[in-house]
Amino acid sequence: MRLVLVGPPGCGKGTQAERLVQQFGLATIGTGAMFRDAIARDTDMGRKVKPLMDRGLLVDDSTVNDVVAELFRSPARPERFVMDGYPRTYSQAIAFDALLRQQCLVLNAVVNLTIDDEVVVRRISGRRCCSNPECGVCFHAAARPPKVPGKCDVCGSPLIVRDDDLEETIRRRLTGFHQNTDALLDYYRRQNLVRDITATDPPDMVFANILTALGD
Repeated sequence: MRLVLVGPPGCGKGTQAERLVQQFGLATIGTGAMFRDAIARDTDMGRKVKPLMDRGLLVDDSTVNDVVAELFRSPARPERFVMDGYPRTYSQAIAFDALLRQQCLVLNAVVNLTIDDEVVVRRISGRRCCSNPECGVCFHAAARPPKVPGKCDVCGSPLIVRDDDLEETIRRRLTGFHQNTDALLDYYRRQNLVRDITATDPPDMVFANILTALGD
């Protein structure tokens, strides 16, 4: 099973990716996590993408494609995977298809998680994450509050609002998402790969609907 998850920030891609990993034994590949790790380690890549991510802007296609290609051309190349947040644009999809052909791999489906923008803003702006980079657990002010306000349940470090969880940043990210997604989905629809799933249902129901759409 080789899947791509498409959806705006806050739609639950990460949660559903984890469940797909458990269900099918897949590797999960998230470029956002790759970049945040690079920022935390202060690598050249991290210093390059941090200003963009802090402002809620998308990392350029060439940089993202290079990061993904490096992984797929390495000895650790995944055979079965779910892509969480990549490809985001039409040109990334073209590059990813070319990369997969080089590796003799094909996609099985593109799961498109749909959700209203205002729901996304409420979900993300309430997120509070542990300030300890070795922990990084996130909570939600309404849906999953910490036991002690402002403190991480796991390590006790202060909770913070990340720059990319601020409302202004979220709305910029949503604008960028919508500008790129129509062409991306049209490209995959022409290949009959897209499975549209409503993301506002409870996570268990969303996952059940994904399994049904995948024919499992």
